[in-house]
Amino acid sequence: MTADDVRDWISFDDPTERRTWMFDATFLGSNYQCIFGNGCLGIDPEPDEAAGRGCCSHGAYLCDDDDLGRVTTAVDTLLNKHNWQHHDLIAADTDGPFVKVEGAWKTRIVDGACVFHNDVAFDGTHGCALHSAAAAAGQPPATAKPEVCWQVPIRREDHQTETGHLFTMVREWSRRDWGEGGDEFGWWCTDDDRAFVGHEPAYVTLADDLVRICGQSIYEELVNQMETRLGPEGPSLVLMPHPAVRQRPGGRD
Repeated sequence: MTADDVRDWISFDDPTERRTWMFDATFLGSNYQCIFGNGCLGIDPEPDEAAGRGCCSHGAYLCDDDDLGRVTTAVDTLLNKHNWQHHDLIAADTDGPFVKVEGAWKTRIVDGACVFHNDVAFDGTHGCALHSAAAAAGQPPATAKPEVCWQVPIRREDHQTETGHLFTMVREWSRRDWGEGGDEFGWWCTDDDRAFVGHEPAYVTLADDLVRICGQSIYEELVNQMETRLGPEGPSLVLMPHPAVRQRPGGRD
């Protein structure tokens, strides 16, 4: 074990069920922010900011039938040729925007990226067509995007003991969570200090996603716990700085 493997965690029991929540305080207390389109190097083998693909290069696996149904509804109701670069291509193809891989549905790849990705040359909005179309319609993007897409860089894992008690971890998504494919990424955002440039801690900027993951009451308790550790003046020595920024002068993020 190295110093970079050490993190602070917040844990507390759920008052409504047999579950203990475990939150990665080191990540959630950091100033991480997504820099898609603003310095993100993508996840291809060679870092490439100009391509503007972010983490959209390999498509997204749908986690279950509900996930597939939600995205399908978004495709039918939100997307058109004006806000989706590949609309006409998919409309003329009976296979649709999804493909089955080893029994699981995932979004198709077109021109080296997810079928829902609008590249930098598109006349409409660059980035995820589902995200931008939902936002334009006044809907939370999470209601239209695949679950993995709106959760990243947060990851939720449920671990059940033999007695039935659940331990639910809410932490940052790392290379290892992608399996062997993660080792091929030329860059991953939570590994590099260039993404730690926000003006507020991640538990604040990612509030909407955290509420979707754990519920309002659990999120409010997380905020109470985080505020106790961070204090009114910002991060204190009680909270471990994020590994990606520990080598900065002073060791703080």
